Amino acid sequence: MARRVVFLAPGFFGFTSLGDASYFKDVERSLGQSLDRRGTEAKIVICPTAPTGSIPRRADRLRHHVLVHCNPDADTIHFVGHSTGGLDVRLLLAPGVRIGGGDSAERIAAATCSATSLVSPHHGAPIAGMFATTRGSALLLLIASLATTGRLQAVRDAASRATSIAAGFGDRIAGTGGLIDESVTRLLAAVRFGDDDEVWKYLDEIVEDQGALLQLTPEGTHLFSAAVHDRKSVDYGCVVAGTAAPGVQMSASAVLKPVQAASHVLYSVLYKASAMENSRYPYPEPSAAVRQELEKGLGFDVDARTNDGIVPTLSQLHGRLIHADCADHLDVVGHYSRAPEGTGDWLPSGAGFTVERFELLWDRIAEAIVAAEDSR
Repeated sequence: MARRVVFLAPGFFGFTSLGDASYFKDVERSLGQSLDRRGTEAKIVICPTAPTGSIPRRADRLRHHVLVHCNPDADTIHFVGHSTGGLDVRLLLAPGVRIGGGDSAERIAAATCSATSLVSPHHGAPIAGMFATTRGSALLLLIASLATTGRLQAVRDAASRATSIAAGFGDRIAGTGGLIDESVTRLLAAVRFGDDDEVWKYLDEIVEDQGALLQLTPEGTHLFSAAVHDRKSVDYGCVVAGTAAPGVQMSASAVLKPVQAASHVLYSVLYKASAMENSRYPYPEPSAAVRQELEKGLGFDVDARTNDGIVPTLSQLHGRLIHADCADHLDVVGHYSRAPEGTGDWLPSGAGFTVERFELLWDRIAEAIVAAEDSR
């Protein structure tokens, strides 16, 4: 009997574990238990990747890791790709696309039953263009630092000083004013690592290769979709998320808690940047049935500006809609403020994501995996 293997492909900033952080926080347990309840035994593997490297490079690293952990000629394969990881999976499985030497990519694709994308930018993410600028590159390193370790108390202290004046910032939250420049400068100035520190090596890898940035713009993914086609034998599905637009006014209590204030500023900047649709490359209009399911899951009307703080909601649609929820980009992989034992939620969207919704989301993914295999 064929062994079943589920590969989890991380997204932008992707890693398996780093410092005090785990990328797919509690996902292995939740997905594994959901599969077990359905009588489906599976090996779950979290894949390493190039954090901000080009999609072909990331897909090739994914290919290599799959070959290390399974035999495509004997095993049954499923993929779940978070964010950019969903595009890595699509490229690896696409007919006629050459990834790596020999026929290994074709063998992997032939053994694959399902490919689930989780908040992936199938039709681009406007924020990618912002990160490609000089100021955006600094902000990119800042976000990576906050996202990957809980040890940067100095960074958090710098954030407190830089954002204590944020109560009346107004339109400067869009990222063009002095507040963000000052925040980035002070935060990055506080980062100090030894040359052999794993977090420093990770950040250095981001500096060395940011090939994915232009590829993730709406223009870049327009070309990607024209060249990368779905494989007929694979069941493609998506899980999408979005939050309501964050308010620009902070309460007095938030100002008295500078770390929360800094995170609020950062999320607001990211949300506003992600809401800027490229009129020349609009997102596909969902069918009436899909739109109804989207708005039922999120709990509010969805338009081109709706996003999860990183990726526009309508850009996340590809294949059949598996699940929709009011959540931010990191809630869905276990980094949310109400998570058990805490996860260092640095993306405070105010979505109110809970452990019950986290378990439901991954249960829906497990259901999709089993259904895809049963129907093959």
